[in-house]
Amino acid sequence: MKNKIIDILSKNIEQLDKEEIAAALEIPKKTDMGDFAFPCFKLAKVFRKAPNMIAEELTAQINEKGYDIFDKVVNVGAYINFFLAKEAFAKEIMNTVDTPDFGQGTEGEGKTVCIDYSSPNVAKNFHVGHLRTTIIGNSLYKIYSKLGYHVERINHLGDWGTQFGKLIVAYKKWGSKEAVEENGIDELMKIYVKFHQEAEKDDSLNDQAREWFVKMEQGDEEALSIWQWFKDISLVEYKRIYKLLGMDFDHFTGESFYRDKTHEVVEKLQEKDLLVESEGAHIVPLDDYDMAPCLIMKKDGSSIYATRDLAALLYRKRTYNFDKCIYVTGLEQKLHFAQVFKVIELLGYDWYQNLVHVPYGLVSMEGGKLSTRNGNVIYAEQILHEAIEKIHEIINEKNPDLPNKEEVSRQVGIGAILFNDLYNQRIKDVIFNWDKILNFDGETGPYVQYTYARCASVFRKVGAVELPAEIDYSVLTDDATMNLLKDLTRFPQVIKEAAEKWNLSVRRVQTICNEGMIEGAMKFGNTWAIPKNAVKPADKRIKSGKYIKS
Repeated sequence: MKNKIIDILSKNIEQLDKEEIAAALEIPKKTDMGDFAFPCFKLAKVFRKAPNMIAEELTAQINEKGYDIFDKVVNVGAYINFFLAKEAFAKEIMNTVDTPDFGQGTEGEGKTVCIDYSSPNVAKNFHVGHLRTTIIGNSLYKIYSKLGYHVERINHLGDWGTQFGKLIVAYKKWGSKEAVEENGIDELMKIYVKFHQEAEKDDSLNDQAREWFVKMEQGDEEALSIWQWFKDISLVEYKRIYKLLGMDFDHFTGESFYRDKTHEVVEKLQEKDLLVESEGAHIVPLDDYDMAPCLIMKKDGSSIYATRDLAALLYRKRTYNFDKCIYVTGLEQKLHFAQVFKVIELLGYDWYQNLVHVPYGLVSMEGGKLSTRNGNVIYAEQILHEAIEKIHEIINEKNPDLPNKEEVSRQVGIGAILFNDLYNQRIKDVIFNWDKILNFDGETGPYVQYTYARCASVFRKVGAVELPAEIDYSVLTDDATMNLLKDLTRFPQVIKEAAEKWNLSVRRVQTICNEGMIEGAMKFGNTWAIPKNAVKPADKRIKSGKYIKS
């Protein structure tokens, strides 16, 4: 029905295309203002008339044609208000919703999106902070898949770098094969923390760590053998957690995968005269862009994660020919990705425009920041199992005879963790609170699942229902039902907006629009329509497409 309104408006307003009309079309908060409303403010410059006069004339034109999908069309001030023929609307929505592909978009057909997420550091426990990138990344995978994109789910493991030199030193000084085999990744974490404690007293340990990493880069057999052992132990734990979460990846290609591909990056930078020697290291200066230089090679000739990220981008573009490459990492890596994307641009690749960093805030418990180095970590697996156990306790208290208690506890417990993360604003820091997460009242995961369970129970009690040949849609025309149906019509658009949404709050977007900081932004009543290709004030990256609404 919304698309029909857009088509009607498009026929009567030749000066706007359908995407612009769709961006401006609103659902009024009050039902007495209609089911849909179109503001005419933007048309004032085009028609050289007051918006209210334009709304009046367009309303008259639409009414003259007598469209049977409307009960009435009226203008109020600068708005055209559409009151739908309720039965026809209810019939259309019910027939649309009752399909397995409801909400499925076609925007991504023939296109590929690479999503880089989760990416834990090998030989370190998967802690609660890693859950954020994993949950957000998996949600983006579902969103883009729903829009028709082919999605490559990439787990870019942190399996290379000086930290492995540190771990090798720690293992040789304070570890043992027997202890590692018995305790696995917990033992690796223990000796890693000890390294940093001891390095504060003896800086030579850091020199030894750097030497061992150089050995790794040079292909030293002993160094690589120990490193591979650490990696195998870690992957066992990570895959167990992903299974518990019900998630998977297409690729576990970590930093080490690109260690023999970094030379291409160096060569290309040299060809473009972008590489500069600085105090023995090699950098790409970014002073002209108000950024610190991008370090490519350390003094000892070893690569750094920026080099490997650049190599990964060249590889992914060549291998997957992505239309968009998304990185889901903590906010603290914002500068890193700004540097990497800028270097790609300086190399002359126009696809730098399709590189996106999706940042998120920190996770803390009782106000304390999680730190692997200091041993102040809360393990993800511990959190997940504790959620399951707590839900199991609640079930035993309130519904002890529930069948399949273990499976229900797992579904509700894991669901509570997922819901809590996605419910919080991504960019804000999250304080982990059990009472809030596991509450069966309010906007929580358990309450949502409880509501679904109650609805399912009603259907079971009713049993199989044979729908009549002729359905009376007039029973769906009350205000409450109509509001629900209108919300359902928004589902496809909401999915699309979720994929396009900027990394800013709505309030902030409105503020910067009011300040004139976004070129091409236009206001329709209380809504801002922003060109999708507008340059974002934050990072100056450009998005493809036409318009989004704030």
